[in-house]
Amino acid sequence: MRVPLTSLLLIVLSISLQAQKGIIKGRVYDRINNEPLPFANVIIEGTTTGTTTDANGNYTLLAEPGLYNVTASFIGYNTKTEYEVQLNLSSPRYLDFALQENSKSLGEVEVSAQQQFERRPESPVSVNTLGINEIQRNPGGNQDISKVIQALPGVASTPSFRNDIIIRGGGPNENKFFLDGIEIPAINHFATQGSSGGPVGMINVNFIREVNLYTGAFPVEKAQSLSSVMDIQLKDGRKDRTGGIFQVGASEVGLTLEGPLSEKTTYIASARRSYLQFLFSLLDLSFLPTYNDFQAKVKYRIDDKNQITFLGLGAIDNFKLNLDANETELQRYQLRLLPVNEQWNYSIGAKYTHFGEKSYTNYILSRFMLNNTAEKFLNNDPDDVQLLDYTSREIENKLRIEHILRGEDWRWTAGLGLEEAKYNTRTLDRRVPDGFPDLSYQSDLRFFKYSLFGQATRSFWNEKLSLTLGLRADANTFNEEMTNPLNQLSPKVAVSYNFTSEWSWNSSYGIYYQLPPYPTLGYRDAAGSLVNTDLSYIRATHYVTGITHYLPFSAKISLEGFYKLYARYPFMLRDSITLANLGSDFGVIGIGEATSTSAGQAYGLELLYQQKLYKGWFGTLAYTWVRSEFEDKNGDLTPSSWDNGHIITLTMGKKLKKNWEIGIQYQYLGGAPYTPLDLQTSSLVNVYDVNQQGLPDYDRLNTQRLASFNRLNLRIDKKWFFTRWSLDVYLDVQNALAQSIQGNPVLLLDLDANGNPVTYTDNGREYYRTKTVEDETGTLIPSIGLIVEF
Repeated sequence: MRVPLTSLLLIVLSISLQAQKGIIKGRVYDRINNEPLPFANVIIEGTTTGTTTDANGNYTLLAEPGLYNVTASFIGYNTKTEYEVQLNLSSPRYLDFALQENSKSLGEVEVSAQQQFERRPESPVSVNTLGINEIQRNPGGNQDISKVIQALPGVASTPSFRNDIIIRGGGPNENKFFLDGIEIPAINHFATQGSSGGPVGMINVNFIREVNLYTGAFPVEKAQSLSSVMDIQLKDGRKDRTGGIFQVGASEVGLTLEGPLSEKTTYIASARRSYLQFLFSLLDLSFLPTYNDFQAKVKYRIDDKNQITFLGLGAIDNFKLNLDANETELQRYQLRLLPVNEQWNYSIGAKYTHFGEKSYTNYILSRFMLNNTAEKFLNNDPDDVQLLDYTSREIENKLRIEHILRGEDWRWTAGLGLEEAKYNTRTLDRRVPDGFPDLSYQSDLRFFKYSLFGQATRSFWNEKLSLTLGLRADANTFNEEMTNPLNQLSPKVAVSYNFTSEWSWNSSYGIYYQLPPYPTLGYRDAAGSLVNTDLSYIRATHYVTGITHYLPFSAKISLEGFYKLYARYPFMLRDSITLANLGSDFGVIGIGEATSTSAGQAYGLELLYQQKLYKGWFGTLAYTWVRSEFEDKNGDLTPSSWDNGHIITLTMGKKLKKNWEIGIQYQYLGGAPYTPLDLQTSSLVNVYDVNQQGLPDYDRLNTQRLASFNRLNLRIDKKWFFTRWSLDVYLDVQNALAQSIQGNPVLLLDLDANGNPVTYTDNGREYYRTKTVEDETGTLIPSIGLIVEF
């Protein structure tokens, strides 16, 4: 009986030990045709743990809970490493590796410092990748992707709490966003219509696998942007059972669920709701924002050669006034100024992928809809004069087909896009400069867009040199000029040369086009006629070159220089300012008469040191020097609103024993230009009554600068791993040094002893006596959050 009893004890002990280990499982396959790669090697770096894939390309690894780098390699393919894979006991970590064929590696497995970072011959410059762990643990980021990417070179922020994405001196309206290849026009709550910013991100980072930020050399199938393309890859839902994440953060509470719907179908879905309105009410703030968002992904693997993904993202936002918070001058100023706003939007899409022998084809259908309303009454009294009554809808229905083929020597991409665009608005806005009529019109606009694109990539001299040639043509039916695709031809050239396995030189050239915002295209005069029928696509020409040095300890250093030349930007005639200077405030930009006559330029240098997880350390150091200039009303180049000069961001962290983790982020942002107020015009009683704020003096466009600011963010995480669930408790501190952040000055009314505005008459016109007040914030913002995964 001893032998069977001993064997039984060993089996029980083995099961017990395995129960204390997490599971990594997944598949290794050819990126182009989805064929499995049997007997590929999969290892956990820094350990003796490794395995090989089976005949179907599947593998399973067991390891203690923690943070690991996992590498897959196969003869004839580039080695690929997934960094900072968080492993726990409550759920398997599914990790698939799509490997790229490499003719240089035929007959051997090649592992070099360069291959530790995935390189894209089609976009060899101006692209950086962030993994999910880098996003989740970012100090001060609050798991908001728009804030997290500020750690990368070329990315600037605004001194306020908004999520405006400012890339290489371009405005926040110059960016495009994709989830699993499906375009998502809105990624922020309370979005600025005509731009991309807002105070809080909509995308739940628990869905994200990795983020690729292109600031140049855009993929030809997504090249409809002037400054950046954010390509977000989402993870698939769990295959074993239903699980999820319950999360309480700095501003919202959320629940994410994921699991199998069938043997071939998985899902992941979430809902979040803010509680900022309760905190703001307790703090006696004058505004009470409430936001909700919903996100879902379903993936159905029909067979080894066919799969379909369904995606949805939506938000419901409400912005109300706290009329009881009126004790201070600034509170009363905000109550007079801010409108009541309601906004909702959604994006839904489906992507069907068919894999051929040496190719794959994506068929992508999507729909986007934005509904935006705002209203404002004088003295916040519905019985008084209505200053603003705005309702608008944007609808986009899209189809994109893209085919990727791996030939003997060349890799080919070709495709087309079709889109129906609808825009309608009912606008009444009396908040206009002195001497201009009220904005009062209705507009209903519908037109079609189409595009054709192609690209070819080849490597030479045993993979030392790679060359990419691309061409894209965009057109639409809005007017005769934009109907002709030859007026919007977008050539692209990208070159990369590897001096050694550690050093490379990379360059790109490209012309990119972007349509002006719908509020500009749909603007009508009092007679109901479209005004801006002669507008053109905005054009940006990019020149980029740089060198990259890959280090053997999962790190790289890159230096890039860039130059962007802008043309045909809309110039807003009422305010005599280019649209390129607008977009970092709430509301709508681009309403008014415009001409495609503005030009500008942005240029600079970027230095990046990126350290992936190595012996417990990780981090990035990014330095950017940028100059951004656009023409004023006299045709002279003047600093744009995004001309920050120097930008420095240091982000670093350390994985400690007993599942502690600490992180620190330091940010320096040079002062941005701003336009001083026209005090005389702004103080006119009839002007101030409808605007409730000072008006910029565009004769002195961007002649003043805000002070530069420094910000230190801290984060501490402690994780506990249990058999069926895990717990992460974190402390996040934004602006830990409580540094003062300067905003644009505000214009307030002088009040008499009874609290009434003081007026006077000059040359027969009545004025308020006013004063300017510096708008400074500098609050230390601590928050405690918890993440429960089950």
